[in-house]
Amino acid sequence: MLKGNKGEWSEVYTLLKLLSERNLYSGDADLNKIQDLIYPIIRILRTESDYEYIFNRNIIIVSGNNEEIKIPIEQFQKQTEILLKNIKSSKKGAFAIPEIEEFLEQIKCKTLKAKSSVKTDIRVVIHDLKTNTQPELGFSIKSQLGSPSTLLNASKATNFIYELTKILTDNQISEINSTKNFTDKFEKLDKFGVKLKFINTEKPIFSNNLILIDSYLPEITANLMLLFFSSKTTSILELTEKLRDFNPMNYDLSFHHNFYEYKLKHLLTDIALGLMPAKVWTGKYDTTGGYLIVKEDGNILAYHLYNRNEFENYLFHNTKLETASTTRHDFGRIYQENDKQMIKLNLQIRFKK
Repeated sequence: MLKGNKGEWSEVYTLLKLLSERNLYSGDADLNKIQDLIYPIIRILRTESDYEYIFNRNIIIVSGNNEEIKIPIEQFQKQTEILLKNIKSSKKGAFAIPEIEEFLEQIKCKTLKAKSSVKTDIRVVIHDLKTNTQPELGFSIKSQLGSPSTLLNASKATNFIYELTKILTDNQISEINSTKNFTDKFEKLDKFGVKLKFINTEKPIFSNNLILIDSYLPEITANLMLLFFSSKTTSILELTEKLRDFNPMNYDLSFHHNFYEYKLKHLLTDIALGLMPAKVWTGKYDTTGGYLIVKEDGNILAYHLYNRNEFENYLFHNTKLETASTTRHDFGRIYQENDKQMIKLNLQIRFKK
């Protein structure tokens, strides 16, 4: 019997929902459908299966391994409702849904999720009415039915190193290090007349990955993090607005260029589609080209490089910074390095609920 958490069951739900609706609906930055960006679905392929799902009027053909199974679309619609109800009503942790087990076996759905080594959870062939083409689009599935997922996981590779601009006494360092809340830490730094100067990321590979996107991106990200840790603002959109007002890079803003927004959108997009802090980033995206978002009401919206502006806006409007474990990732404490005093801050990005 298949068991999984809400996020894992959401992958199967996505398959059934798309097959029951027969259309792929694009979304805007606020998770609303874009009325003129709807694509008829030709067929669907899951990465963990040798089977594909093809539309033939009101019949769905499950095809693979030299066999074809024909199932009325109404059955998919019925099972989609049962699955959504169970996902919503279930508690945290892994659970089974016996009511749909037989149907999943019938449609050759033997696992809940794609392999963790694969970014693409599902591939959808659409009919683009504007270009009269049938592109195959790869998606990673993100669900709001469970806990919000991370866009960038914290690790020591995502630590940023800063130098204190003023030497503190041992008592002052002890006072700051014993303070758990970062807003309070920064208030004490300010009280002692200390600013933080960005030096580099803990892992040079991450710094080089950022520079590949934009030569000033390490400094921009470092300043974004300072605004986050020194305040209660978490939204990347709101932090970017503060960053623009602060303008640490001294950009010419007289013509209202969105320097910071533009560069951070590119960062979010590259992270979403393949950039990892501890691996060399070549700029080549993984096979996935976007996200399918399972909303709390069960509707599914597509964000893809096929419509890059909508994809970037979605990431920019729906992500936040958060504080990871200071002990696990070794940051947040002032330490001595030669004759300098340093502190590390950590970058972790999560989707908002």
